[in-house]
Amino acid sequence: MVLALVKELIMRAGEFKNEIVETIYFGGGTPSVLDISELKLLIDTVYQNYNVAENPEITLEANPDDLTTASVRAQSRTLFKNYISIGINRLSIGIQSFFDDDLKLMNRAHNAEEALTTLIKATKHFDNISVDLIYGIPGLSNKRWKQNIEAVLSLGIPHISSYALTVEPKTALKKLIQTGKIAEPNDEVAQEQFVILVETLQAKGFIHYELSNFGKENYFSKNNSSYWLGKKYLGIGPSAHSFNGISRSWNVANNSLYLKSIQENQLPNEIEVLSINDRYNEYIMTGLRTIWGVDLNRIESEFGMKTLTYLRKQAQKFLDDGLLSIDNHILKTTPKGKFLTDGIASDLFLLNLE
Repeated sequence: MVLALVKELIMRAGEFKNEIVETIYFGGGTPSVLDISELKLLIDTVYQNYNVAENPEITLEANPDDLTTASVRAQSRTLFKNYISIGINRLSIGIQSFFDDDLKLMNRAHNAEEALTTLIKATKHFDNISVDLIYGIPGLSNKRWKQNIEAVLSLGIPHISSYALTVEPKTALKKLIQTGKIAEPNDEVAQEQFVILVETLQAKGFIHYELSNFGKENYFSKNNSSYWLGKKYLGIGPSAHSFNGISRSWNVANNSLYLKSIQENQLPNEIEVLSINDRYNEYIMTGLRTIWGVDLNRIESEFGMKTLTYLRKQAQKFLDDGLLSIDNHILKTTPKGKFLTDGIASDLFLLNLE
């Protein structure tokens, strides 16, 4: 698989020949199971085939259990140093919760002790760390949710990504809910915990730069920001998505089919050219989620006065209700409207453009 990823990187270098690579992100699975030599090979391949910025952000997603297994503990003194030695300068650690009950309910492989131990070790070597936390978990009280947030803050972590629990079909969690063994996630509780999160982090100097992302100044994720700002990105590997501003592509999800295609020198992806409607809708969706908002001047220049008039008309009820605001031609959600962002955006979408 690693050699196939290397080959795809080389095959697709032409797509990025006029771009500067500002961020390299190992995610979309469990890249922390790769050893140092495999990660180094992938990073070296990017440097050899792409124009890379002088100080790129290179992030590794890691689960606590991958960083605290017996084999890892034996080399724990050098593991983080080895990551740094090959250029990785940012960690994104999937903590989710510091309570075992929550972790078991979400079927996580790590426990609360491993979560805390991993972060303590990581902070000794890395300054730029992001932590994932989940709210809206059945049985998670506001008190315990605050304790989760405080645990991260006590370690000086400068970036937090936080999401409401979603129940996917055909999962153990879905089965437990269907059989009545646990309650369904409660939207009102999730909204309460979202507000607690926002207020607590903003009081500690975090900037709520995207609906689910909070960072201290100079610690915003370049990877996340690139996506929300509509920049081009290249996704490598099974299921990976790419975007070039005009079209979107995605690789086949099946590992065997992916490997077979790469071996046959074929890119295993499908391409969708985005319509004007699609481009408008994506800008609305991504723009409203961020502190940068939706630029009404850009709407007019890219999509025309008719579309701008439509947007203003659709937005008026949310402006009247205090869920949206317009300042200096920038349309944004208000603090009151933040939790409802996705629903508001869908009401502003274009279904047809004549």
